[in-house]
Amino acid sequence: MSENHVIHVAVVDDDARFIQFVLEALATEADMQVVASAPTLAAGRSLLEQPRLDVLVVDLGLPDGSGIELIRDASNRRAGLEVLVSTVLGDEQSVLRSFEAGATGYLLKQHDAQRLRDDIRMLHMGGSPISPLMARKLLGRFQVRDETPVLRESAVSPKGGTDEAALSAREHEVLLYITKGFTAEEIAGLMGLSHHTVQTYIRRTYRKLNVRSRVEAIFEARVSGLIP
Repeated sequence: MSENHVIHVAVVDDDARFIQFVLEALATEADMQVVASAPTLAAGRSLLEQPRLDVLVVDLGLPDGSGIELIRDASNRRAGLEVLVSTVLGDEQSVLRSFEAGATGYLLKQHDAQRLRDDIRMLHMGGSPISPLMARKLLGRFQVRDETPVLRESAVSPKGGTDEAALSAREHEVLLYITKGFTAEEIAGLMGLSHHTVQTYIRRTYRKLNVRSRVEAIFEARVSGLIP
């Protein structure tokens, strides 16, 4: 595989077992390579000098500071670098602060190798993986009392939006599943589509809503009236 098609990954986590898990999970993948790892915030900052870096996997609880500081630094210094939070912290504040700092994915730490590989690929393709539990928690912040269903046409536009910004029926359906906390793989199964096709719908939806993450998409969909 061409070097240009390899996803270069770095891990910042003080748990040596988790770093080893990531190394082993990606070792057999031709399209992924772990290029560096670091156990502290200070060492993690030095990784931002890596010439080849596409995805940064970050824990929030580092021994010398918060991973959110590293996320903020990465966002300011490395345009286009995707940051995936992998942590045991499942509170809303941690999730919101991470996304505000520039993270594009948020997962509760787990040791499912295939899920990790899928989430990194999703992130690199423009998606925003987030643990379903976290998505449901955040959705509750934007829940409205009026749950009366709204009938919509085949193309759905945000309130005040243009025709160019209208979501297709498929994109709107994907958006509804996203707000319910389903992963791209689960959505593909529910809709009878390929994972790649669903990822394409997700990217188009995010672009039309002018958002970068699942959390932002949920909020924008609520505010714009795209979901009841």
